[in-house]
Amino acid sequence: MPTTAFDAIIIGSGQAGNPLATALAGAGRKVALIEENRLGGSCINYGCSPTKTLLATADRLHHMRTAAQVAAPETANAATLQVDLAAAVARKDRVVATMRDGVRANLTKKQPNITLFEGHAAFTGPHALHVALATGHTQDLTAPLIFINTGTRAAQPDVDGLVDVGYLTTTNLLDLKELPEHLLILGGGYIGLEFGQMFRRFGSRVTIVESGPQLLEREDDDVCRGLQEALGDEGVEFVMGARAHGVSRSPSGTITLSVTTSTGERRLRGSHLLVATGRRPNSDKLGLGFAGIKTDDKGYILVNNNLQTNVKGVYALGDIHPGPQFTHLAYDDYRVVRDALLHGHKRSARQRPLPYVVFTDPPMARIGLDEGQAQEQKIPYRVATMPVRTIGRAQHTSEARGFWKVLVGKDDRLLGATLLGPEAGEIMAVIEVTMAGRLKYQQLQDMIFAHPTWAEGLNNVFRDLKKGG
Repeated sequence: MPTTAFDAIIIGSGQAGNPLATALAGAGRKVALIEENRLGGSCINYGCSPTKTLLATADRLHHMRTAAQVAAPETANAATLQVDLAAAVARKDRVVATMRDGVRANLTKKQPNITLFEGHAAFTGPHALHVALATGHTQDLTAPLIFINTGTRAAQPDVDGLVDVGYLTTTNLLDLKELPEHLLILGGGYIGLEFGQMFRRFGSRVTIVESGPQLLEREDDDVCRGLQEALGDEGVEFVMGARAHGVSRSPSGTITLSVTTSTGERRLRGSHLLVATGRRPNSDKLGLGFAGIKTDDKGYILVNNNLQTNVKGVYALGDIHPGPQFTHLAYDDYRVVRDALLHGHKRSARQRPLPYVVFTDPPMARIGLDEGQAQEQKIPYRVATMPVRTIGRAQHTSEARGFWKVLVGKDDRLLGATLLGPEAGEIMAVIEVTMAGRLKYQQLQDMIFAHPTWAEGLNNVFRDLKKGG
């Protein structure tokens, strides 16, 4: 079959690949977009969209069950509400399908310069690809510009017997139609906490097993304690400092997870096991060696500040390169490349803020430095901490759990913030804009915010600035 030449080839239909294809095609470039699985990448298919749709179901159930706290006593019978998991998953599937169909329509009906190839791509040279199409046919493609946006998949830890027990990943857990009686979760990171609280609110017994001494190893101790207490109060169980070494399933279906702790061996039994111990890059079947593209020891594709690999004209975008794995960063990867190629404006992908939210209840939001990072980098700081319960809005809504913590530098400008409490992600956006504008904390403190809102807390959080560690 003859080789087809394009101006640009994009491997992977994720949050960087899709908008880049549209932008390049809109600029008159002839673009090939290759997708092996489902259009839309991880965010639409098994990440942000499906998980947050199911989390909304869990949150709504929780609000109904706890309505007696803010309503008439007769609402107390709402505490017995049970989830219809099959219906919740069906709603999730409809949301995801609508978004995926929108992506397909945008790529295939609105962009005549984009050719979609559904199949697996592998390099045969620095700027050449062989595509094994889903139809059974093959296609060879070349382009001076190639963008790799193939993302990651769930990592499988080295635990004896794990392959044989039929464990769950964060992908197939989203499709369960029957509620687990007892869900064991291996991994106390962001994903483990979100799923743990979700299924506890659905009605499962949940045990989170974490190998480290605290949850969320990248966060300050007080934040981790606050989240663990919040989930613990809802009945989520934690086994900390527990290293899993074996797992088995009995003839009746019970899963036994064997762990080593500081106090000895423990055997944890449950009906289902979710493995949420990290991700691995989808780079191992791309034939990178034929192109001479370098990776690190974990398989992530190495890039420079402009997201270029060591091969001229080949870029890596999104989770496939080293660094934090967030949808919004992948989308900004697209903007970095778009601006450099189409607008003549180069911006480093390493010099950008990192806002993120953990969608527990209460949610945790982060931007900039936390105390641990400031101390590690020997950056002088003052810290302002305020309990959420002191905000008027918290008293109105009976959502008083959590605290806000903001770091201020010697020049009175904000270094970062960690917010644990209602609407934390939305309040964090105000802090991010303040940091981007290099405003001093006094300017934020003196702003007029509508009353009564959560944002009003920004008037008071700085009242007790203390010198940091």
